[in-house]
Amino acid sequence: MSTLPLQGDHITLAQALKASGLAGSGGQAKHLVREGQVTVNGRVETQPGRKLVAGDRFQVGAGVAWTVTR
Repeated sequence: MSTLPLQGDHITLAQALKASGLAGSGGQAKHLVREGQVTVNGRVETQPGRKLVAGDRFQVGAGVAWTVTR
């Protein structure tokens, strides 16, 4: 499992995918989410603007899970 430290109170799912390197661009991140390829805390998420806070976990497909940290 990998970690992504927060710079503020939250980060959007699309921003987190880009910051973690799981998506090469914001557009690619939004596409992955809208296509249902991303899970947050074990559930498929289709809203790229979903706010993630410390403790949330996200991943693309069966790839490495990332945890948002403070």
